Amino acid sequence: MGQAADPASDFDFLIGSWRVRHRRLKRRLSGCTDWVEFPGSAVERPILGGRGNVEENRIDLPGDPYTGVALRAYDPKTGNWAIHWLDSREPSRVDPPLIGRFENGTGTFYAEDQFEGRPIRVRFIWSQADAESCRWEQAFSADGGASWETNWTMEFMR
Repeated sequence: MGQAADPASDFDFLIGSWRVRHRRLKRRLSGCTDWVEFPGSAVERPILGGRGNVEENRIDLPGDPYTGVALRAYDPKTGNWAIHWLDSREPSRVDPPLIGRFENGTGTFYAEDQFEGRPIRVRFIWSQADAESCRWEQAFSADGGASWETNWTMEFMR
């Protein structure tokens, strides 16, 4: 995973269908340590002649299930990936893109956004255990990246 001869192939490990185990903090950036776990699924396919991919997600959040799409595109000029998110809860909003790359097999991506009306920094980390599983995690920082709260993880299984 990552560090492919062609960095445009960094996300190829995701192509296909997945069962997903979600784990999310009940409340974010509030000191909460209570997690909720729930199932989901994802299907990934290449786009843009292999320089991007789209991932369709079913997120069975208790009391608020929804669907979402991750759109990823590789920019050979910068060597970075951009990750965009859109979901059925607010279909007219596309989140600010997270920008980053893979190094030593781990993909790290950052964006500036807002959470409950205050500015935050967002971080995604992608890692792969083997051909049958991988992991995504999301963290927020309310202090410009000095400290991070991991608030959502997804374990992908074939």
